[in-house]
Amino acid sequence: MARRPGSRRVEEFVLFDVLYEDGTQTSNRKVPASELDGLDGDEAAKPRIESEDRKIAEMSGKPRGPIKSVKRASRR
Repeated sequence: MARRPGSRRVEEFVLFDVLYEDGTQTSNRKVPASELDGLDGDEAAKPRIESEDRKIAEMSGKPRGPIKSVKRASRR
């Protein structure tokens, strides 16, 4: 059976490239656009990504280094 066109919830995300102080990089980290509203702009993404890194480190046992910079990923 087909779905109705409006039945899927669409939440907008912004993708970020993260550069760590040890030189490693992760790409396309998702942050909800609703968290980026305000005066801080893209800097509001850094605490969100840091908290995700802490959760991942707890589960995997491999800690991430400190974040050096966060910038929006380029669109393809």
